[in-house]
Amino acid sequence: MPDYHKLSQELQEQIINDRRENRKNPYAFQDENVVRRNMDRDKANLWRPAFVRDIEKIMNIPYYNRYGDKTQVFSFVKNDDITRRSLHVQYVSRIARNIGRVLGLNLDLIEAIALGHDIGHTPFGHAGERMLKKLYHSHTGRYFNHNVHSVRVLDAVSRTNISLQTLDGILCHNGELEQEEYRPCSMGTFEEFDRKVEACYEDEKNIALLVPSTLEGCVVRISDIIAYIGKDRQDAVRLGMLNGEDIFTGSAIGTQNAEMINNLIVDILENSYGKSYLSMSKEAFLALSGAKKENYQIIYGNPVLDKKYNHEILPMMERMYERLLKDVQEKKEDSLIFRHHISYVENTFIKYSYEKRPYLDTEPNQIVVDYIASMTDDYFVDAYKYLFPQDTLSISFQGYFDEK
Repeated sequence: MPDYHKLSQELQEQIINDRRENRKNPYAFQDENVVRRNMDRDKANLWRPAFVRDIEKIMNIPYYNRYGDKTQVFSFVKNDDITRRSLHVQYVSRIARNIGRVLGLNLDLIEAIALGHDIGHTPFGHAGERMLKKLYHSHTGRYFNHNVHSVRVLDAVSRTNISLQTLDGILCHNGELEQEEYRPCSMGTFEEFDRKVEACYEDEKNIALLVPSTLEGCVVRISDIIAYIGKDRQDAVRLGMLNGEDIFTGSAIGTQNAEMINNLIVDILENSYGKSYLSMSKEAFLALSGAKKENYQIIYGNPVLDKKYNHEILPMMERMYERLLKDVQEKKEDSLIFRHHISYVENTFIKYSYEKRPYLDTEPNQIVVDYIASMTDDYFVDAYKYLFPQDTLSISFQGYFDEK
């Protein structure tokens, strides 16, 4: 039976009294302190405040549409009830805003970070990310990570003058690293930020050192974990991979999705209200870490899924990468990557950008990575068939009416 925790009566009374007295959170990020690469553009007004502008920019970038056909975990199943990345970012946004509202934080900044945090993610979830990382590193010695690439999509590819605070929250959102406390670091310039980004390309270990510069970024980071930890279990049960959610060990935060979301939010609020940082109780932190470990053992490390990724998608991505790289290096303007990606970026973004530096000046491997990472799952499959029509490699999906 689910056990839904509640905020202590003492804290509830404190929050109500603080609201009655109109007390503001001194640690919330203020709109007037926003930083952009071009401060002469995108000035806030009453109807479009600073971070509302970021939200609208992100939602109107064509790549935002592609969230809808990028799978979260289960890439080989045709099932409209299973979480796709579009739903995941909405979950993150909703959970983060719930926490941020009670803590008195900047909800527009939270929403902007949440909606943009996975916009650079690859097709086929984290397995696709690992494959693209392997290929990019083997050619350049540099590392691909989806959080860093999300920044690149919003800052270097689309060039839409997204704020430093939103980009920083996206860069530092890493939902694979849970912490008992999240303490914002100090960072106020794009020069500092650019050094952090470059360090992640040069050495993957620097990903683990990333810390958001705002409390809002910290909220999104923990909300990313809360959003997937129980939902992935729910999806696995729905697909028949598991007999039921009771397969998981009971703990302080529960085992079911709604229960885990509620109990983690309550614990964070109870331990963070009025503080300059986010905190969980030791009990909740250990339960969250244990739940994530169980997910890896039971769901993400599923040998059937691993075999399909390695035997079906990996060789296709390897062959596609080499073909596209050759086309860029040889400047084959009639090729797929020129017609569907390079010209797309030039005409969609750079033509209207405040910065007119040609996209084709980008290093060829980076152009290929930009293109493959931008693909949805279905687009990847169709692009491969287009590039290699006689090839026997293919991906097998479980159809709507196939047996589980």
